[in-house]
This record gives sequence, C-alpha cells and structure tokens, in this order.
Amino acid sequence: MLQRKTAGRLLPFFILGLSLVVGCKPFSSDVQPIQTVPTTSSLAQAAVAMPDSFSADAAKAILEKGGNAVDAAITAQFVLAVTLPEAGNIGGGGFMLVHKDGQHDFIDYREKAPLKAHRDMYLDESGEVIPYQSVIGILASGVPGTVAGMWLAHQKYGSLAWQELVQPAVDLAEQGFIVPPELGGYIERHIARLASRGFETNFKDYFAQAKSNALFKQTELAETLKRIRDHGMDGFYQGETAKIIADFMRAEKGLIDEEDLAKYQAVARQPLVSEWRGMQILTSPPPSSGGVAILQWLKMYDLVASQHTPLQHNSVSYIHALAEVGKRVFADRAEYLGDPDFIDVPVERLVADDYLKARSADISFDHISATAKIKPGLKESEETTHFSVLDKWGNGVSNTTTINLGFGNSVVVAGAGFLLNDEMDDFSAKPGVANVFGAVGGSANEIQPQKRMLSSMTPTMVLKDNKIRMITGSPGGTTIMSSVYQSILNALEFDMSAQQTVDSPRFHHQLLPENQIRHHPGVDPEVLSQLETMGYNLNGSRFGDLHVVIVKDGKVDAGSESSGRGKSIVF
Repeated sequence: MLQRKTAGRLLPFFILGLSLVVGCKPFSSDVQPIQTVPTTSSLAQAAVAMPDSFSADAAKAILEKGGNAVDAAITAQFVLAVTLPEAGNIGGGGFMLVHKDGQHDFIDYREKAPLKAHRDMYLDESGEVIPYQSVIGILASGVPGTVAGMWLAHQKYGSLAWQELVQPAVDLAEQGFIVPPELGGYIERHIARLASRGFETNFKDYFAQAKSNALFKQTELAETLKRIRDHGMDGFYQGETAKIIADFMRAEKGLIDEEDLAKYQAVARQPLVSEWRGMQILTSPPPSSGGVAILQWLKMYDLVASQHTPLQHNSVSYIHALAEVGKRVFADRAEYLGDPDFIDVPVERLVADDYLKARSADISFDHISATAKIKPGLKESEETTHFSVLDKWGNGVSNTTTINLGFGNSVVVAGAGFLLNDEMDDFSAKPGVANVFGAVGGSANEIQPQKRMLSSMTPTMVLKDNKIRMITGSPGGTTIMSSVYQSILNALEFDMSAQQTVDSPRFHHQLLPENQIRHHPGVDPEVLSQLETMGYNLNGSRFGDLHVVIVKDGKVDAGSESSGRGKSIVF
C-alpha cells in the first residue's frame, strides 16, 4: 500500500501541511442508573459548538427531539466521520468527558497498539528510528476505538435509540453532501503533497472526487455505518466489517487482525477534578497527558502571576511566564505520563500544591530558563477535532477525537470506506526521540501490545457549585493543552465572550524546539519584538480549533473559532 520513492524530510511537510491530586476530590465514574428524560429543566437554552455545520445541525436536531447531550455527541461523532474526514472518524479514537445529572464520567476510547506490536517496531538494525513508518502507511495504525466509545457512552447515558443517532451519518454518506471549499482544497493539497513526496496510498482513489461545492458520496462508508447502526459495536468489531478490516490488513502486511478487534474495549475512568479559584476543573486523566498539564499550567500561572499582578493579556510578561511554565509541564510529561493500565502515573504528586510551588519557584520574569536544565521534577496529533455540547437540563459533553495527522495514515480500508489513524506515532518509538509534534517520550510511553498511546487530547469543563460554567477543547497535537488552558484564562480571567475566547490569538511553548514560541497572527508586533530580544525564536502559525460553551449568570454563550469551518448554535 505504501511505497517510499524518495528520501527527504517529510516531518516539516506534515507538521505544516496536515497541519488528585492532593486536595482534590475525584468523583466516581461508576454512574448510577439515570432517568432517560429528566423531569426538571435547569437552563432555558442548549448549545452546540462543532467543527463543521453538518455536525452542528445534526446535533441540534437530536437535542430538539428530546435527546440529551450524550445523544447529540454520538450523532456528531458519526457525522464527522463522513463530513470531516481529516479528523472525524470511525477509524481512530478519542476521549469523551461527561457531566450528567450532577455526576462525572470519562469515556476513554483511545486506540491501542495491536497484539503484534512491539517496543522496537519502528527501529532499524542500527537502532535508529525508521523515518515516516509511524506516520504514513499501514503500520502506523492502532486498533480503532471510536465505535466502542460511542457504544459505551450510549449504553450508560443514551436516551434516544442508537439507530436514530447513527442514521444522520448514514444519510450523509449514502446521499452525499456538498463539499465545503475548505475541505475540497485541503484534500486536493493533501493528494498533491503525497505525490510530491513519493508516497503512494489509496487515498486518492477514495477522495479525488471530493471537489469543492460538488456532491460527494461515500457508498462503502455508508454500508459500514449501516452495519454499525444495525448491530451496534458488534457491527464494527465483529462480523463483516471486522473481516474486511482484517483481510485488508493481511493483504497490506499490517498488524491488526480479528483478535485485536474482538479484544478492544472502551473504558470508563475517573476524570481529574481539582479546585481552582473557587471552581472545579473537570478534565482528562491518563492516558491523556492534557489533564495533568492543564492543572499544572493553571496552578503555576496563579503562583507566578501573584508576583507580577496584574499580568495583561498577551503581554510580554504573560507570554513569557506561561512559556516558562510550559517547559516544566513538558519535562514532566516526557518522564511520567503514559497508559495507567501499564504504568503507575504519579498524578497526585504532579499536581500537588507543594510540588507546583517548588516547580515554579525559579521562574524569572527577566530571562529564559536554560532548556537543558529543565528536568523532570519528581525525585524518583494536529488534525484532531473537538466539539462541546450542553443540553437544556445542564448536562454537558466535551469530546475530542482524532486520527492524528490530517487524514490519518492516508490509507482507506478498501471495502469499508474509512480512513485509518496514525496514532502509533504518539508512542515513544525510542526514548529521547521526538514524535511528529516534537514531543519527547521515554519508557513510560514505549510501545507494548494492547497499550494505549499517550495523548494530548484534553476535553475539559469548568464547574461552579457542580454546574457547568464552561465546556472547552481543541485539536492540535501538543498545542491542545495551550489552547485549552488559554481558553479558560480568556473566559474566566479576562471575562471574554465565547467568540472572543476562541478567536483571541494564542501561543504555545514546549520544551523542544528550544525557546520557540509558536503564535497566532494578531499578537502585538511590539510584544513579539521584545520576546525576540529576550531570546525567543518565534513561529507565526495558527494551531488548534477551539469550540467552547460558556454559561454565565444563567445565560448560554457558544463560540467556534472563526478561522475554521465550525458552527456554534445557542437555541
């Protein structure tokens, strides 16, 4: 399926082109039986903030039929598998954060390494990482988890029939949809880039006909979705679809087989819940690295900002302080974070107040910390997509889902019509070697059969008195965490509206590349000049695609980032 005709640096091409806790009170994820139709209403409005108009309209229709936030999220997930092929999926995975009837849950449907995977599978005979093998082609794919995740969410919280929730996606695949110009152009560029770099997959066979402003039908995908509609989770992991996947893998010398599919299960985990400024941050536990990062970033920000009050939004001091925090966050991420089913992740210690106070003590407003001196502190993908849903009963879903890079591994399962992920790149192929997003990993995130790869996906909510104050999340690989914590500060520190929150220029800094700040257009040029004088290297490029819902004084506000093709509706 994949041939590499030419050597060359594919990494920049894909980065640019495809573009508790001590003192915390965790809530149990063992949710009690719920009423399918709550008898009281706590809000006069509902809201959706989606990455495209098709998913927004479909989710709104489900809510108007009396469905709850989880029902709407399930419908949106399957619709996005049709209309947002660069990230929406049934061939990938993700995380769903749920606040339902006052209780919290976290559905982990992250992909897993196949049973035949092993630690050194991407290393050559000299022990060096084989370029691109974990990014493009059949070996890049983990076992998909999306269908299992949606099924588990429906079994626990769904109120409308499963068939009714999947049908809108079936209709869009079978009857077709008008391709937005942004998607048509993206597909055209992706096909050209694959060809220019000498990589041959079957992507063009399936998507070359997806032209801007033209009707695009996906008949094989429609049949796959029908089997999921009619047979639930078994319609993907068993029977005809499973056979199609396994046969395709064997023919292309891939690793996933019938046993991998049959063994896959989504799991419910305890969300991380931590007090912050009299509110509760409800966020993602491992195998997400994002929840720990968000709590570290927000808490260390408060510690640092207290020395320099007030910090003006996107000022030199503000950006520098948060960049310094980011270095420490990413050093801890590389050392300690991984799949909690395989390693002991020291979450409580990483977000403990005393630890973060010591961790941030040497941050200076006058100079940049030497990257080489930022070590782990304990002593011992960009084409993701996100959506947020709030129903009229005050229930919410924050869902982030991905196939990693744009259009995943660029391989469509022939006969089933869906793109596979390239999530194996999120493992640490070799300790100390960065993945496509520049994130360095260690043994905690090494490849093991049935292990879930570490993720940056960070669906998050902010609660006040156990009621939703904000739902947020974004795609963007390692930049997800920056988008999420800055959205929280935008809304709650700087009192921005939902649209201002998502559109305000953001910035990102991680341990490597050394002293690089990536920033959106719109940051004050004088601020950028002063950051350069301090010694920062600046990279002016957009990242992320925020979709947020904010509830303030009983009024609901929603925003989808204007630079994308998203749509937010309050109704």
